[in-house]
Amino acid sequence: MELRYLTAFVAVAEELHFGRAAKRLQMAQPPLSQQIRQLEKELGAQLFERNTRSVRLTSAGESFLGPVRTVLDDLDLAVRAVKAAGRGEYGRVTVGFAGASSHEALPLLTGAVRAAHPGIELILTGQTYADTALARVAEGSLDLGFVRLPASRPGVRTRVIGEEELICALPGDHPLAARERIALTDLADQPFVSFPANAGSSLRDAMVRACESAGFTPRVVQEAPDSHTILALVAAGVGVTLTLTSVQHVQSTGLVYRPLDAEPVRLHAALAWRADNPSAALRSVLAVAEQALPTPPGAAD
Repeated sequence: MELRYLTAFVAVAEELHFGRAAKRLQMAQPPLSQQIRQLEKELGAQLFERNTRSVRLTSAGESFLGPVRTVLDDLDLAVRAVKAAGRGEYGRVTVGFAGASSHEALPLLTGAVRAAHPGIELILTGQTYADTALARVAEGSLDLGFVRLPASRPGVRTRVIGEEELICALPGDHPLAARERIALTDLADQPFVSFPANAGSSLRDAMVRACESAGFTPRVVQEAPDSHTILALVAAGVGVTLTLTSVQHVQSTGLVYRPLDAEPVRLHAALAWRADNPSAALRSVLAVAEQALPTPPGAAD
C-alpha cells in the first residue's frame, strides 16, 4: 500500500470533495480519484459513498480514518526526529569522568547541554581515570572523556578546560600540618595513600614523578579508588597524599591542605574525543562545551 494513497484518502475524507482535495494536494482530480479506487481495491472495501452532488465516508471509511491519521502523524514525527538527530538535537553521548576533580566541570557541562539540547542524553560513566578514559575514547567505547594532558593517541583530539596544581593533603594533627608550605623532601619517610597503581590515574603518576624528582619513591601503604576515599583515609591518619587544587572542596574533620614548597607542578584538565566520530550529538555537545568550559587564557592543548 503506497503512502500517497493514504495521504489522498485523508485529504478527501477531510474535504468531502474531490475537487477541493485535489487542489489541496496540488494535483489533478482524475489521478486522485484513481488513487482512491486503487486504495479501495487493495482494502476490499468501499471508503466513500459518492454521487454527482456529495461525497461522504462509509462506515468502513470512518473506521479507517483514525488509524491512517495516526500512521501519517507517526511518520511525520519519525522524519522530523531523524532530521533533528542529523542536526545534533537528539541522540546519546557517552562521557567518562573520574572523581572529585570533575565536581565543577561535569555539572557545568551537563547543565548547559540540558538547557541547549534537551533531546540529547548524556550517559555518564564514573571511575574512568584519565588514561582509561583516553584509551576508551581512542577505541570508540566512549564519545567524550575528561582527561589530563599530556594525552596523545592517534585520531584523538583534546581541548584544555582547566589547570590544576599539585598540593599536599595530610592529617590535621600531623607535625608537618603546622607549616604553611610542605617541602617534598619532608615527605620521604611518610606513608602515602593513593590511587591503585594500575588504574590509569594521571594523578598517581604525577605524584610519583614529583616525589622521584625530590629523590625518593613514595611508600604507598593503602590504595583507594577515588579522591573522596583517599582523603577520608588521610583524615583518619593512615598517611599523606599529593592531590590537586580542584579537590580542596572536600572537607573532613582532621584533614588539611598545604601548598608545596617547590616549583608548581601543574596538570591540565582536558576533554578528549575521536576526530572521526560521526555523531552529530557529540558535535553539539562539544559546541556547548566551548561556552560552558572555555579554555583558560594562556592554556594550550
